[in-house]
Amino acid sequence: MASPDQKSPNVLLQNLCCRILGKGEADVAQQFQYAVRVIGSNFAPTVERDEFLVAEKIKKELVRQGREESAAVFSELYRKLHSQGVLKNRWSILYLLLSLSEDPRKQSNKVSNFATLFAQALPRDAHSTPYYYARPQSLPLNYQDRNVQPGPNCGSMGSSGISSLGMYVPNGPTPTPQSFLPGQSYQRPGVGDCLRQQLGARLAWTLTAGQPTLQNATSKGLSTTVSRNLPRSRREGDISGSVEVTEAYLVRDILYVFQGIDGKTIKMSNSENCYKVDGKVTPSKSLRDTTSRLAELGWLHNKIRKYTDQRSMDRAFGLVGQSFCAALNQELKEYYRLLSVLHSQLQVEDDQGVNLGIESSLTLRRLLVWTYDPKIRLKMLAALVDHCQGRKGGELASAVHAYSKSGDPYGRSLVQHILGLVSHPILNFLYRWIYDGELEDTYHEFFVASDPTVKTDRLWHDKYTLRKSMIPSFITMDHSRKVLLIGKSINFLHQVCHDQSPSSKMITVAKSADSPKDAVEMFTDLENAFQGKIDAAYFETSKYLLDVLNKKYNLLEHMQAMRRYLLLGQGDFIRHLMDLLKPELAKPATTLYQHNLTGILELAVRATNAQFDNPEILKRLDVRLLEVSPGDTGWDVFSLDYHVDGPIATVFTRECMSHYLRVFNFLWRAKRMEYILTDIWKGHMCNAKLLKNMPELSGVLHQCHVLASEMVHFIHQMQYYITFEVLECSWDELWNKVQQAQDLDHIIAAHEVFLDTIISRCLLDTDSRTLLNQLRAVFDQILEFQNTQDSMYRAALEELQLRLQFEERKKEREHEGEWGVTALEQEEEMKRIKEFQDSIPKMCSQLRLLTHFYQGIVQQFLVLLTTSSDESLRFLSFRLDFNEHYKAREPRLRMSLGTRGRHNSRI
Repeated sequence: MASPDQKSPNVLLQNLCCRILGKGEADVAQQFQYAVRVIGSNFAPTVERDEFLVAEKIKKELVRQGREESAAVFSELYRKLHSQGVLKNRWSILYLLLSLSEDPRKQSNKVSNFATLFAQALPRDAHSTPYYYARPQSLPLNYQDRNVQPGPNCGSMGSSGISSLGMYVPNGPTPTPQSFLPGQSYQRPGVGDCLRQQLGARLAWTLTAGQPTLQNATSKGLSTTVSRNLPRSRREGDISGSVEVTEAYLVRDILYVFQGIDGKTIKMSNSENCYKVDGKVTPSKSLRDTTSRLAELGWLHNKIRKYTDQRSMDRAFGLVGQSFCAALNQELKEYYRLLSVLHSQLQVEDDQGVNLGIESSLTLRRLLVWTYDPKIRLKMLAALVDHCQGRKGGELASAVHAYSKSGDPYGRSLVQHILGLVSHPILNFLYRWIYDGELEDTYHEFFVASDPTVKTDRLWHDKYTLRKSMIPSFITMDHSRKVLLIGKSINFLHQVCHDQSPSSKMITVAKSADSPKDAVEMFTDLENAFQGKIDAAYFETSKYLLDVLNKKYNLLEHMQAMRRYLLLGQGDFIRHLMDLLKPELAKPATTLYQHNLTGILELAVRATNAQFDNPEILKRLDVRLLEVSPGDTGWDVFSLDYHVDGPIATVFTRECMSHYLRVFNFLWRAKRMEYILTDIWKGHMCNAKLLKNMPELSGVLHQCHVLASEMVHFIHQMQYYITFEVLECSWDELWNKVQQAQDLDHIIAAHEVFLDTIISRCLLDTDSRTLLNQLRAVFDQILEFQNTQDSMYRAALEELQLRLQFEERKKEREHEGEWGVTALEQEEEMKRIKEFQDSIPKMCSQLRLLTHFYQGIVQQFLVLLTTSSDESLRFLSFRLDFNEHYKAREPRLRMSLGTRGRHNSRI
């Protein structure tokens, strides 16, 4: 019966080592320690779940079998499978296909020496991440190889920047360190020691093969490795000094060129800007051509890498630019993974001594097959880099988007992937702007620009603008305008309206777009989801803003107040105000006091229907005195004013109020002409009966009546044109547009069009200055006629009063029994009457002169109307001269309407 010590694991493991190696306990001490470490280690899963590596292994297997065409077909099918994203577990399917393709009856090339089982040290830090490293030192036992340091193969591919990418070699034999080969000293371990192997597989390889095979293969491999990697002289008798290089030597160099590193024979030519084979070596023409085709990858890699290295450190490049660099680096990372596979394959061939002629060896032609897809990707990336030079922000995104319009599905999927990464910062800017009104654009990449120097009262008009160069091509101008309006509306509500409560629908819309992975979905489905989100936010925000302005700040009521008071729409108020102001405004302008006029204004409000208006509106109505010029009366400087502030000042800006002031002064002057002619007509009616006893004045009165009738007709037609054809029609259009407006900009634009229309059609614009001067001259003639008639009536009434007094004294004396008049009084009376009668021709001449001037001005005004480009003004000339009275006097008015239009077009 065995003692307990003989059944312990350590004793049993030591006996197993002695039995396998056929040596004593002292001779197997090192192998025993290694076995202890193997049993006590925690190995990671035996198969690395790397989809890329499995695909590369399948392609290698197809190439090894001489099926390069099948390898190319598989590469294309795998690319389509990878781009569509239909399957989630692609690695499992590929690994299953690879496993099914392997022949279980195939005899593997396995190591036959029992000693090889313990020839390799276990990795110290075995874990699930694939890695490279040289065989570490064994346990600190007193044996020959204790102090041997790891070789230079440790951390493979450090220069390429892919040392973190994992590789493994499938179905490869584990080479035996040279310290365990008979008759040879210890050599540095190969990369095969660094690759993770399954312990069971290693045991199987070791226990099923013979010792001589390993020795022959290893010794053969060492010699082959040395011979295949060195250039050799072309011929002994060649005096040119040229050296013929082998294909394996070029393969090693081209792998470095793939990373942008000059090889020993393939170097960058700065003059020709390409990689070229050194002139001192003379490969065959086919090798040289194949090498040149492969070296293009290095040139493309350098172009892309140079761009990313330069731009990655440039902060002014912005977030969009950094995202573009990150997308390029991500593509380069995939490229580096391929290079790591190729380097690993080459290293395994070197360590195992694989000849160039063996089917599994790495050749230039096989590199052409394996790098076909990466070359296409790098070409597209290099084209993108060229097209995006000097661009940033939305302009950069537009440049990338331009390349997505391709018929190649492979290139389109690549560009769309990059576009999704590049547009992600823009999408973040967009969401922050349309849902929170925040604009954090440090590097001026977004297409909405903000001016921090603009004050709150000009926030809507000047603070936020569009950078047209930064509008991405996948966002239309209409949607970019909506994006601008959304954020501008939110800031307007917060800063001007002091409303911090967004609508419930806006909160719902904002929550539905919080996912950061919306970028690709948004920008690949521009017609639906992306535009739908912008439209929803636009309608909700604009509707909420208009509701606040109409309900809280009475925007529409203020607009109607402008129409009633500044555009003289409240007729009873305007008429009564003129009646009350007439005594005050007849005084010189320098003698007026604003508080007196304000009191009269309040009295007019209380006496008319204006008293029923909203007190908020009446409180804003005020009197304004214009700048006084010498000789001005109160009529020339008086004006009504309407105070606006807060949010409504965004619609009724200072420019708009100045337009209202100009229109009011024009309408007030025209209304005053109507008021004056009304007084003239009343004077005619009243004085006609009084002066019928003075027959010598009948001609003068008739002449006054005719001229007054002409003036009344002119003013009535002008008032009709201004009131109905200009103000009412324009106001009706404005009101309809305001009712249909979807945002505040629509209201502002409609209001500006309204003001521009009435400014133009009331002859207040620069193009109608001549017409306005003629009209003002007509108004001056009306004022002159009023003064002339007033003076004539005063003289006639004074003469009538004297005659009545003379007759009254005459009757009183006759009643007292005296003579009615003396000869002296009769003579004086007759002299005075004769003097008055002598003054009548002078009055007639004044009236004739006034009539002549007036008719001349009106005729010139009519000529200007007929040549006007505005059709309504041309038809106004017909109404002013309805009976062709002026047409008979002015030949230029006898032209037909068609002739006038042709003449106007020639002008």
